Formats: sequence, C-alpha cells, structure tokens
Amino acid sequence: MFTKRTAQTLAGTVAFVAALGLALTGCTNTGTTPASTSGADVKQTVKASDGPTCSLADYKGAKIDLKNAIVGFSQSEKEDNPFRIAETQSITDEAAKIGVKKFIKTNAQSTLSKQISDIQDLISQGAQVLIVAPLNSDGLEPALSAARAKNIPVLTIDRKLNASACTDYVSFLGSDFISQGKRAADQLIKGTSGKGNVAILLGASGNGVTTDRTKGFVDEMAAKAPDMKIVAQQTGNFNRGDGQTVTEQLLQAHPDISVIYAENDEMGLGAQAAIIAAGKAPGKDIQIYSIDGTKNAVQQIVTGAYNGVIESNPRFGPLAFATLKTFLAGNPVGQSIVIEDSEYDPSNAAQKVDSAF
Repeated sequence: MFTKRTAQTLAGTVAFVAALGLALTGCTNTGTTPASTSGADVKQTVKASDGPTCSLADYKGAKIDLKNAIVGFSQSEKEDNPFRIAETQSITDEAAKIGVKKFIKTNAQSTLSKQISDIQDLISQGAQVLIVAPLNSDGLEPALSAARAKNIPVLTIDRKLNASACTDYVSFLGSDFISQGKRAADQLIKGTSGKGNVAILLGASGNGVTTDRTKGFVDEMAAKAPDMKIVAQQTGNFNRGDGQTVTEQLLQAHPDISVIYAENDEMGLGAQAAIIAAGKAPGKDIQIYSIDGTKNAVQQIVTGAYNGVIESNPRFGPLAFATLKTFLAGNPVGQSIVIEDSEYDPSNAAQKVDSAF
C-alpha cells in the first residue's frame, strides 16, 4: 500500500538525487573539455631509494643535449579522461619549458598495435629520446627492440613493463601500485569500521597496474578486515561507462553491496552514477573509494557523495625531463623511480581540491 510516509520517503530520495545530479553536472569531466590545470604546479616527489641504477655507459648510449634533441612521446590511451589529459599536458609543457629542439607526440588510442607503430614512426622521424606511457605491461617488444637497435634511451612512465630496466629500457617512473591498493583498503576499513560487503571494479586486464592495485587491496583487507567480504570482482577497464554498467549489474546480482573499491576514479564516478540510478545515496548507502586524484572525484568527497581517493599523480613532465637530463649527461639514474602520492578524504578534500587534476 502506498502510504503517506512512503510518499515522503520517495520524495526525499528524489530530492537528494536531483541535488546530487546538479553537483555532478557541475563537476563531471566527460572528456569534451580539458581537465583543470589549477594544480599543474603540484610536482611529483620521489621516494628515497638505494636500488639499482642505469647510466649511459651501461646502456651504451651517447651524450645528448636535450635542447638540441628530438624527443618523442608515445601516449597509450585516448585523452578522454583527466589522468591522460594531465599527463600529456605535463610532458608537453615541460618539453616547451626546457626548450627541446623538436618534440613529437603520438596517441595509440588504446590500441597496442598502434602504439608499436607509433614508436617505430617516432624512431623513423629521428627521435633520439623516447618517453613512453605503455598501454600494457607486455607486447611492446617490437618497438623496444627497434629503439634498442639504435641505443635510443626509452623512459617509461606510469605503467611498468615486463621487461628488463637498463637493457630493454632505461628506467620506470611511477607510483607504487601495490601500496596504492593497500592505502585504499586502509581508507575503506577506516570509513566502514571494518564492516560490510565489498565489490571491486578492476582496471584493464593484462595490465600491471590492475594486478598490483588488486593485490595490495586484497592482501590488506585479508590482514586487517577479515570480517569484511569481497563479494565480487569485475573488470571496468579504467572506463567510466564500463564502471557504471558493471556496477549496475553487480548491484542487481549482489543487493547487499555496501562499499565499492574502484581501481581508478573514472570507474568510481561511473559506479556513483549507477548507485544514484538504483535509488541509493552514494557515499552513504554505498561508500566509494578509488585511486587517481581527479578533481571530479575529490569534489564529490567534499559534497559527501564519495568517501576516499588515493592519489596517482600524472604530472610526469618535470621529473621525466630532469631524469633524462641527468642520464644524458652521463650520470646514473634509478632503474625504478617511485613517486610519493597524497590522498583525499572527508577531513582534507575541501582544503586540497585545488591540488587535484
């Protein structure tokens, strides 16, 4: 029977969804406009390391002055999400800032075969140095071999390759993805008091980032919240649309889900839309935690419709070119250069939102 109380409850839900919809409309980046650059000056900080290094002598390369060099940048994915937009912009801006003689950039549009041909084309155009954001951890061997045949230094960023540093490429610059997963689990455990049923939105298959963020999260949950149950794990491909579709399916199959861990913000925002469509309040009825640090997600923490974000800083330009400058001058650089990432939660999101990307 449709009672007056039921009508009041429904009206309240509709009002909440409408208000949240306005908030989402105001902050969601659909990929049609560039991400905000207000936090562009928030540089990456490198963790101290005594790990193995690589030098020009080891790599058998030649000293190069970047101001007289041709530098190629291979982006892996479509620039339709804030991370890739900020990453490409950072590399491009820094190349201009230091006065690189010629800077050539390509985009593989999320296709491995295109990234291989892109890198080969950069080499044929005379690139003397390469910065590569790999699409997957495997599959770039033909491109790497082409660069290695000419002793062209290759710096990889944001995704690790299943290859040998200082042999197949010079160095990797990026986050500790296992640690990111652990820190996301810690946020989630704190926010839920270690109670509830968890669904995981996995990143792209065959990707080292996905593997590590999953391992870090699952291991930490098992160690610190054994009473919480992971009821589902499904791939959302680091994509907002897929994140929404998968979450809609998961909520139907597992109506007892109380918290979602998304392995990037785009999937988390997709999950948020699915939760709203299901008539529930994101951040309250179902909590959401993710990894990246996009302004879109951090703003949702401020509104109370999202619960936590672990940063993965995409501003690789200054660090990448500083590393190359050191290496090309003949000095050793770390084979794995790991950056420190911040995090956002209800206690600091409003103060730190301008540092998000």
